[in-house]
Order: sequence, then C-alpha cells, then structure tokens
Amino acid sequence: MGRLLQVGVLLASFVMLAGGILYVRAYHDGSPNYRVFTSEPQVLRHFSGIAHGIAVGDPAAIIQLAVLLLIATPVARVAFALIAFCIERDKLYILVSSVVLTVLLYGFFRSQ
Repeated sequence: MGRLLQVGVLLASFVMLAGGILYVRAYHDGSPNYRVFTSEPQVLRHFSGIAHGIAVGDPAAIIQLAVLLLIATPVARVAFALIAFCIERDKLYILVSSVVLTVLLYGFFRSQ
C-alpha cells in the first residue's frame, strides 16, 4: 500500500513537471495581467476536455492531469485495500472500505 502511494505521487509529480515545463515554454514571452481575472476555459473542466487537451499538447491539460492523478492516488489505495480485505474475507473491513470508496467516488464524480 505504501508503494502505491509513492508511485502515485511520483507519477503525478513527473507529469506536473512536464506540464510546467511545457507551460513555461509556451507562455514565456507574455506578461500576466493581474488586474483582470481570467479563468480556465470551460472545456478543461471535464475529463473529455482534459483528454482532448492532452491529445493536442495543451500544457494546462497536462497540469490538470497531474492534479487528477494526485487525487486518484488515495482513492486507488482504498480500492486496493478493499480488494485485499475481500481476499482475506474480512467482512467488517470490506463493509467499511466499501462505504469509504463509495463516498470518495460519489464526491469525485458529483463535482464533475
């Protein structure tokens, strides 16, 4: 379980670093206007928009993928714990892990 968290955080870090480097290379010559707030494009707020952005090489989409990987790491840990408890046939921890995983997934997909 500890290795899963390490791999998830390292993978998210490398993806974030790659997206950050691409972002700086793409926008190094522009100066930001801090007087006007501009939000991200609406298309990047959904999985399909992020996938399309990655396919076309959008640095902001790569950075958002890294954030999603970082969020998905503890969710994957709960899922693997649930599988381990199913193998051990520990009914109490299967129930607890199922409830926790359901709440995590509900919160994650409800915000989309």
